[in-house]
Amino acid sequence: MADLKITAGPYVFEARFEHERAPKTVAAFKKHLPFVSKIIHVRWSGEGVWVPLGDLDFGVGYENNTCYPSPGEIILYPGGVSETEILLAYGYVSFASKAGQLSGNHFITLTSGLENLYTLGRKVLMEGQQDIRFELLK
Repeated sequence: MADLKITAGPYVFEARFEHERAPKTVAAFKKHLPFVSKIIHVRWSGEGVWVPLGDLDFGVGYENNTCYPSPGEIILYPGGVSETEILLAYGYVSFASKAGQLSGNHFITLTSGLENLYTLGRKVLMEGQQDIRFELLK
């Protein structure tokens, strides 16, 4: 069952919140919906796109955290060693920053549109930043 519609560049994905595994992160993110920003390609982490959020504080610690999100998984890094960010894996990711390995909260999983995920990632890599919008499904 899908909770969200995510529009990234020209592609639309549906996704579900990981309510049971990351309840605090889900609740904190929901307060920011609809969430509109830009995605850029990761620098150190492999095949992923990210939303840099600077010092935005979601007020959460680690839960359901991982260094290796799978394609279609979205993680929130709550800040600390590096800036706060949201990362969407489209291929192999080993989540890191210039300070080294990081771990983020897996709180959203894509449920549809996965056939366009790799193409989105390559588009961001080759063409630069793209718009992204997270909104609740009605």
